[in-house]
Amino acid sequence: MNWNFFKPKKKKVNKGPVREWVDAIVFAVVAATLIRWAFMEAFTIPTPSMENSLLVGDFLFVSKINYGPRTPKTPLQIPLTHAKVWGTNIPSYSEAIQLPQFRLPGFGDVERNDVVVFNYPPEFEHPTDLKTHYIKRCVAVGGDTIEVRDSQVYINGEKGQNPADMQFAYYLRTDQKINDRVFKKFGVWDYNRGTNNGFYQIHAKPSDAAKFESLDFVEEVIPHKEPADFVNPRIFPNANRFPWNADFFGPLVIPAEGMTIELTADNVAMYGTTIRNYEGLDKVDLKETELFVNGEKATSYTFKQNYYFMMGDNRHNSEDSRFWGFVPGDHVVGEASFIWMSIDPNESFLNKIRWSRLFRGID
Repeated sequence: MNWNFFKPKKKKVNKGPVREWVDAIVFAVVAATLIRWAFMEAFTIPTPSMENSLLVGDFLFVSKINYGPRTPKTPLQIPLTHAKVWGTNIPSYSEAIQLPQFRLPGFGDVERNDVVVFNYPPEFEHPTDLKTHYIKRCVAVGGDTIEVRDSQVYINGEKGQNPADMQFAYYLRTDQKINDRVFKKFGVWDYNRGTNNGFYQIHAKPSDAAKFESLDFVEEVIPHKEPADFVNPRIFPNANRFPWNADFFGPLVIPAEGMTIELTADNVAMYGTTIRNYEGLDKVDLKETELFVNGEKATSYTFKQNYYFMMGDNRHNSEDSRFWGFVPGDHVVGEASFIWMSIDPNESFLNKIRWSRLFRGID
């Protein structure tokens, strides 16, 4: 006998329109949060540091699965926000709970010449996973020796691969005002007029900068380079001990997981702040040329994670590793995949979309 025949049937409760909308919104937020965390996230380019490879106004998708997604470090956060509530300076998170952060398996590791999104390392007012996002090109990985000679990057003593759209700074000497259409025609987006009206500063590919030499009203095109004997006080890691600048830099060895260094005076000056700020140690003190861990002087150190050296393709208009140092592996967010939209902020409404850049891959 089928006893289920005698069981009373449950009455189906119809959801009201408000409940249906709430359920749909909750589902969408959860799904979007999971996709954003584990697979893909949208970003926009706000500054010209990667021009001409990436332009201000490019919207791109960044793959989290290429290097593996990170587990959340700061779980108490308003969904689909970053460090602040949209359009305000109100924090969107609480540091009441901070979890250990791990990276799940991905398709590979960060490689030289990858275009990488990462959390800006020296921004210490936020937890690691909520620091400001930066995008640069990885030019050296852990264990590499990087050197810049006369603006050319060398990796392990050999010329590094130059991005196809890499830019440098130039001065155009002229006594006339140059129309914006001329810059656009020659593929130059990053430019400004000097205060004495005798020159323009542009950031352009060498081939595009050379085009200005054919113009009758341009008297001279002058490459901008910092001389080898110029010491930039802002340069990493320590201008007092290492007299480098943006065009003449290094040699500098990038820390790798498991790499052990002797803590000589030079190495403390070179790696001390990295050990103190990013290696997760409880107490590190730097005293001139010595490093102390938990109150004891350290004579050697073995790095716990890989580090990377990032540079912008717009080499003379980029705040990058030459100025603030290495990018720790736990700060890497993902690899830039493709541009899905590009809007020119300097154009009128009907001409704002850069149609030729839509759904374009990133090299």
